[in-house]
Amino acid sequence: MPDGGYESFAAFVASRQRALLRAATLVSGDHQLAQDLVQEALVKLARVWHRVGSEQPEAYVRRVLYRDLISWRRRHRRELLGVVVDIPAADGYATLDERMALRAGLNQLTVKQRAVLVLRYYEDLPEQQVAELLGVTVGTVKSQTHAALARLRARLPELQLEHGGRE
Repeated sequence: MPDGGYESFAAFVASRQRALLRAATLVSGDHQLAQDLVQEALVKLARVWHRVGSEQPEAYVRRVLYRDLISWRRRHRRELLGVVVDIPAADGYATLDERMALRAGLNQLTVKQRAVLVLRYYEDLPEQQVAELLGVTVGTVKSQTHAALARLRARLPELQLEHGGRE
């Protein structure tokens, strides 16, 4: 890393690492796997910081993170049962029971469906940006969102999930 690059990289990591870990945990359903994914994504970012650092480092890290998760799942085709990890944060859900039910429901979705929901609703990204991050078309984002929400609604009717025009 060129002179001065280390400080800006360290500042980026310090400011965004927790948010990246939370998103990775929600998408993967496995806290340890999420830690590994974030660490690997940050290592990859460090290697290209001189090119990416001043532009869009967060977009680069998220793209690497989600694509690496999908690749990891493809290599490990077996279904893994993850432990629900409660990362404390003000996420807008009224009760712990609702958060646990939603996380259990997310764990029953495919990796791509979880990634789309987390990026669209937790990260509040537009469909086009989600498509770019995941390397898919906007149509795929829309269909995966629709399928994931339908599956969650069927499995968790008590949460009264609304689409609010975002589907």
